[in-house]
Amino acid sequence: MENVILNTIARKLVNSEPIILIQTGTILEENMKKTRLTINELLMKLREKNIFNLADVEFAIMETDGKLSVLPKADKQPLTPYHMNIQTISTGLTKDIIIDGNVMKENLSSSGLNEEWLKAQLKSQNIKNFSDVFYAGLDNTKKLCISKKNNAKEYPDKYGIE
Repeated sequence: MENVILNTIARKLVNSEPIILIQTGTILEENMKKTRLTINELLMKLREKNIFNLADVEFAIMETDGKLSVLPKADKQPLTPYHMNIQTISTGLTKDIIIDGNVMKENLSSSGLNEEWLKAQLKSQNIKNFSDVFYAGLDNTKKLCISKKNNAKEYPDKYGIE
């Protein structure tokens, strides 16, 4: 029994353990001191998790890798189809079908489709040539997501950071 206790203590020292920082909307000050996290840093980490109000948090736990795990209170958690008894269909992983105007023929055929089908899909979206497509991806429901090439001159830093 004594060895088990010593092993547990040694494991905690070596591996560390998660620390609860917020419990039912209340910040646990002593645990904040243990992690050397400021209130501003905690609030920033909460915002990164789309939590903008402390009162919405059931638990916030600082993991051993330095990341914050957050469990919102039950009435603040988003609704899902499961909560509403709605059946859903998995769309699976998207297969690349066109990359920079080039058809990925192997991916197209492994989906049970051919270039004639692809041409018809593009035509329905007023796209005449494969070369007009920057990217097209296909999900398990045979839905094609298309991003056309932008032939207009692009302006660097227009929407980004310089």
